[in-house]
Amino acid sequence: MLQTAVFGASGYAGGEVVKIIDGHPEMSVGFLGAHSRAGVSLGSVQPHLGGGDRVLADNDPAQLPDDVEVAFLALPHGKSTETALSLRDRGIKVVDLGSDFRLDSNDRYLRGYGSDHPHPEQLADWAYGLPELFEVADEDQVAAPGCYPTAVLLAIAPLAAAGLVDQTSIVADCLSGVSGAGRSARDDLTFGAIAEGVRGYGLTNHRHRPEIEMGLELAGVPEPRVVFTPHLVPMLRGELATVTVPTDTDVETARSVLKEAYDASPFVSVIDTPPQTRWVVGSNQAMVAVWVDEWTGRLISQCGIDNLVKGAAGQAVQCANLMFGLPESTGLSTAGWMP
Repeated sequence: MLQTAVFGASGYAGGEVVKIIDGHPEMSVGFLGAHSRAGVSLGSVQPHLGGGDRVLADNDPAQLPDDVEVAFLALPHGKSTETALSLRDRGIKVVDLGSDFRLDSNDRYLRGYGSDHPHPEQLADWAYGLPELFEVADEDQVAAPGCYPTAVLLAIAPLAAAGLVDQTSIVADCLSGVSGAGRSARDDLTFGAIAEGVRGYGLTNHRHRPEIEMGLELAGVPEPRVVFTPHLVPMLRGELATVTVPTDTDVETARSVLKEAYDASPFVSVIDTPPQTRWVVGSNQAMVAVWVDEWTGRLISQCGIDNLVKGAAGQAVQCANLMFGLPESTGLSTAGWMP
C-alpha cells in the first residue's frame, strides 16, 4: 500500500484528495496536515469524511512518517514552495495542487502573480500535470494545472496544435462554481453575495491566462494569445469552458482530431451535445464537444469538468497513479452524481 501525505487537508481540494485516497485500492493516507486546524480531528473539519480518530497535524514536513512516498500539497498560493523543496530533499515525490510551480519561467510567474518566484531556478524541474496532453509517468515533482486551464486546454489544445484554428485569437469564456475560490471566509463569497447572480472577474489580468498560454505552447502551439474571461456562478462545484476561435476547418475534421487525441484517455469523452456540469460533478471525467459556426467562421469548443476533481484532486491522484506505475484510472470515478 502506497503511503501518502495530504497537506492542506482542511480545505475543499485537500478534503477531496483524502476522500479519493480513502477509496483508493493502492493508496493510504499516512499524514494529514492543516496549519490552521492542527490538533483537531479530521471529522470535525470534514464531517463528510466520517469520524474516527484521525487528527490533523501542522503542515510540517518534519512530522511525516518515514514510510510516506508521495505528498499532495493543497495549500494556498505561495505556501507550497518551501514545503515542496523540503519534501524533495527527503526523496518524497510531490504533486502540488497549488500554483507555486505551474509556470515554467519567472517571467510568466511575474506576469501571472505580480512578483518574482522565490526559487525561479526550481521551476524547470516540475512537470505540468495534465496527463491527457503531457507525460508525467517518470516525474518526481508534478504541478497539477488550475481548474480553468484544465478545461480550456482540453477543449482547444489538440485543435490548435493541429493547426486548425487561429491560435492568436483564442477567446475562452468560463463559468465556475464557488468552491473554486477555496474554503477561506470572504465577504464576496457569502451566500448573499453569490446567490441569484453571475459575475466576471480578473478580466484582463487573471493568473490563469499565462498558464493557459504556456500549456498551449507545451502542446506545440506557437505564440498563442488568449482572451480569458472567468465567471463565478451560484453553484457549489462544476466548471464549463466555452472556447471560440477563427477557423477554416469543418466540424467533422475538428471532431475527428479531438477523438483521436483522447482515444486512449479514460477520462475525456468527446460528445455530440453541449456538456453539462451536472453530468461530470463528482467524477474525474471531462466532457468535450465541438462545433463550427460557418456564418462567422469560428470554431466553438466546450469542456465540462468538476473543478474539485478533474480540476484539482482527481487530476492530482491521476498524476500520482502514473508516477508510481499504476493504471491512471485507479481509484477514480468516471461517473458523475446525476441527478
